[in-house]
Amino acid sequence: MQIQDRVFIVTGGASGLGEGTARMLAANGGKVMIADMNAERGEAVAREIDGVYLRCDVSNEADGQAVVEKALSLGKLAGLVNCAGIAPAEKTVGKNGPHNLAVYTKTIMVNLVGTFNMIRLASDAMSKNEPENTGERGVLISTASVAAYDGQIGQAAYAASKGGVVGMTLPIARDLARNGIRNMTIAPGIFGTPMLFTMPQEVQDALAAGVPFPSRLGKPEDYAKLVKHILENDMLNGEVIRLDGAIRMPPK
Repeated sequence: MQIQDRVFIVTGGASGLGEGTARMLAANGGKVMIADMNAERGEAVAREIDGVYLRCDVSNEADGQAVVEKALSLGKLAGLVNCAGIAPAEKTVGKNGPHNLAVYTKTIMVNLVGTFNMIRLASDAMSKNEPENTGERGVLISTASVAAYDGQIGQAAYAASKGGVVGMTLPIARDLARNGIRNMTIAPGIFGTPMLFTMPQEVQDALAAGVPFPSRLGKPEDYAKLVKHILENDMLNGEVIRLDGAIRMPPK
């Protein structure tokens, strides 16, 4: 799938992995549709990369449809990169009692239902594309986490949501094979994103030291490089790629 002159939706594109991806796509000639809840930051990034921003709650059907329709107005929708997500931390039973059910439900709604919502809407639009010379009509890339495999204490909701993204990767790829649409998932390890930067510096340093090699925090640019390769390598389909420097998370 070529990037030049094609349209790509990036959810969570106002910061972190999404912003890194949006900037990579724009640098390679793509037209980027940023879908994010943060209007101020989303508009700023869109201006810098000559893209378009639209406020979007990915778990809301109307919001997702509006993003897809806006993207279609820009040209041929060739890709969706799902980076929107939240990461609350709460034990199943804590000092104040059982896990807040609303927090658990919201995490599943944003990270899992929101990912699927954008996939179903974008793939419906892509299925109407004229195929590339490879026969493909679009590429879908979602973001899971190593927490899907190595969930830590306090990550029941987050790990469940990301495990769901992992679990639906292959069946979605199989569903969409007849449409010429590929579906892939990236499972990042410890990355330097706004979500992580809210932690104390000593915690950040300890997390970086725990990565076997390279012993550093991942960068949005690392994630964006893999997105680019997935887009351009049409044999990549129906798989989850861990992008984690060989880390395996301890219980806490």
